[in-house]
Amino acid sequence: MHPVSLGKLFIVATPIGNLEDITYRAISTLQQVDVVAAEDTRHSQKLLQHYAISTPMMSLHDHNEKQRASHLIEKLKSGASIALISDAGTPLISDPGYHLVNLCRQEGIDVVPIPGASAVITAMCASGLATDQFSFRGFLPVKQVAKQQALEVLADEIATCVFYESPRRVEDTLTVIRDLYPDRHIVIAKELTKQYETFVSGTAQDGLDWLAEDPAHSKGEFVLLIAGADKGEQDIPAEALSLLTVLAEEMPLKKAAAVVAKHYDLKKNQLYQIGLSMK
Repeated sequence: MHPVSLGKLFIVATPIGNLEDITYRAISTLQQVDVVAAEDTRHSQKLLQHYAISTPMMSLHDHNEKQRASHLIEKLKSGASIALISDAGTPLISDPGYHLVNLCRQEGIDVVPIPGASAVITAMCASGLATDQFSFRGFLPVKQVAKQQALEVLADEIATCVFYESPRRVEDTLTVIRDLYPDRHIVIAKELTKQYETFVSGTAQDGLDWLAEDPAHSKGEFVLLIAGADKGEQDIPAEALSLLTVLAEEMPLKKAAAVVAKHYDLKKNQLYQIGLSMK
């Protein structure tokens, strides 16, 4: 008897709103696999029906992933192929799937990405903010103190930062951003790819004013983008920048930034970010 070949796990990106934002490869994969593991089978059934895909589904979400993953691993070991999808966009990006993918890698099971829509990239490319460096931070903490602390660390961050936010908390989050960074440029991206897709650009106060104009403005799915801090090179002595350049050629940038920061009594993270921009 020949040994059974291992199945493959396909990570399939699905539309974030507009059902036409799906690739031919994604449709073909969903048609050909043995099982579709979906975050919410009722939600994903609409997508599968739209494209006449009759592949059986099973649920895999935050509350059952660890238990369900072992079952899926056994199916993959028996030769079955499985597609993992989330409610929208690319699985694992603030969505379930990490535990399953991690187990597959440990077990030597092939994990195949089928790329497609992602709210992070969709928002970034149309925001008008710098895209040469950006940092995706997922959802901010719900509790006020933790949220405040998560946003305070952006004081010296020169990359554009991207967050997901719920309609219930978007006003509160913008208020915290306004209090911390009243002049920082932000963008609100709402209902991406859908009928009422909207981009609001300005300060956090501008965003709060826009939310207050109409209760409907607070409904939907939000992506918040915060422009990076000014690099502040004018506040750093030329000698420090010169030393950073020399040291970065001889050691890791993070270590070089730490040495220069200690020598000139400067902020290590700010020097590190400047060093990245000089590469």
